[in-house]
Amino acid sequence: MAGSRKQNYMHGAAILTVGVIIMKVLGFIYKVPLGNILGDEGYSMFMGAYSIYNIFFTLATAGLPVALSRLVAEADANGRVKQEEKTFRVALGTFAVIGVLFSFVLFAFPNWLAANYLENPDAALSIRAMAPAILLVCLVSAYRGYCQGNGNMIPTTVDEVLEVLFKVISGLILASALLRARKPLPVGSAGAILGVSIGSVVSLGYMVIYKRRHYDALAGPYTAGVVAANTGIKERESDSVGKIVHDLLTIGVPIALGACIMAILNSVDSKLCMNRLQTAAHFSYREAKVLYGVYGKAQTFFNLPAAFITPLTISIVPAISGAFARGEARSAAKISEDSMRISAVIAMPMGIGLSVMSMPIMDGFYAGSHHSGPALLAIMGVASIFVCLLLMENAVLQASGREKYTMVTMIVGGLVKILVNWVLVARRPINIYGAPVGTLVSYTVMCVMNFAFMSSTLERTPHVGRILFKPALCSGVMGLAAWACFGLGRRLIHIPGRVGLLGAMLVAVIAAVVVYVVCVVALRAITREDLALIPKGEKIAALLHIK
Repeated sequence: MAGSRKQNYMHGAAILTVGVIIMKVLGFIYKVPLGNILGDEGYSMFMGAYSIYNIFFTLATAGLPVALSRLVAEADANGRVKQEEKTFRVALGTFAVIGVLFSFVLFAFPNWLAANYLENPDAALSIRAMAPAILLVCLVSAYRGYCQGNGNMIPTTVDEVLEVLFKVISGLILASALLRARKPLPVGSAGAILGVSIGSVVSLGYMVIYKRRHYDALAGPYTAGVVAANTGIKERESDSVGKIVHDLLTIGVPIALGACIMAILNSVDSKLCMNRLQTAAHFSYREAKVLYGVYGKAQTFFNLPAAFITPLTISIVPAISGAFARGEARSAAKISEDSMRISAVIAMPMGIGLSVMSMPIMDGFYAGSHHSGPALLAIMGVASIFVCLLLMENAVLQASGREKYTMVTMIVGGLVKILVNWVLVARRPINIYGAPVGTLVSYTVMCVMNFAFMSSTLERTPHVGRILFKPALCSGVMGLAAWACFGLGRRLIHIPGRVGLLGAMLVAVIAAVVVYVVCVVALRAITREDLALIPKGEKIAALLHIK
């Protein structure tokens, strides 16, 4: 269906990655100035509210869009055109009901959530400001899942860029204007968050128009007749609404609950950190907000590598699901291993880079923040590697019909994180540093568990050495080069303050990229076959002399 708009899974991931790069630049423009506008204390309100929002957002959108993508991909693989459209309509209604329910909870009970759940009462107004966004993103997710199930990643990419662009513009304008009008910090934080809803309005409008222009005609009787004529098989009747809802929930709910555990983890992280810093480590309420605020600023960079892996996870779900639907288990296993290896090639240098460059990143972009920032980011940089590997493992298991395994993994990982945080954050000499340590330990445990589940699911167990060894070696060499070049840059660039710091970091980053590319090519961490799957890949392989 819509073959002209389909891309193979790596081509689709490349398209989504371009969007991610644009979104991360825009997100950087959003969160870094916002952190400086609100300060450590105000940013703690923003992060606390966002952690609550993410629970509802994940419950509403993490599992059902993946389920929709799988069902559409399977229908597409079997030439069931009408089934695709009916599945979308049922999913859209289901998403709408969920969105209305969750929006009501956020709008009606913000004070309880802020005071009793987060132990940060000042975040209440920001929680209420997020309520409209939940309904909007639920509706948008149905459209994105439909397009992704058809192997078309272009509308998702464009839509996400539009959403972030309008969120950035409106959020920064509102936050800045409110604080200039001498409104209190909670109001300024709520203004920044209201930008999420504004961006979601634009996002939904684009997806509705795109589907009507490119897909609605494909559900008609003419198309069904063409499919029957080309295949010699008359499409069987579409499944009932009850069966579609059952399939959506059977696939989507375990995925949503598993993913939601991580969102709950982040909000529990907020509550736990605020509570233990005050009651056990004996910091004041304001001191606790400052410590949690700088931890939130470090998370801005910690989340960066995962954003580049997400496009690949979105693309492989329909690819693996389609392979299983066609009875191609060996092909599904190969896609899984290749995706794990490519995710390691992307994630490892970024994680090591964050750790090595943690001081210039935090002191350069968040001047004046609490001194604990660089050490927090150094730990979280390593943890980000395991986050990326876990995301890919989750996608493989979900596409393979083993979504319940991911829920088990997340529950265990969540308990590990809570335990480590409870013990470490309570110790005054460790305080907020215990939070990223808990993150690192929990994601490591989850990665190991998921790999065991993958090994029992796929026809061929992924080869750990092929996945990790070369990317790890290249990233280690790159990290040493970045560290050395930053030190040299600091000696050669005689400019005081943030400008000199960021200038030396830029020199180190450029050198690190060059060293990493050379190592990847020399060790053949990426093959010509891998590059052939992305746009202009053959030309890139020829340019880099990759065989």
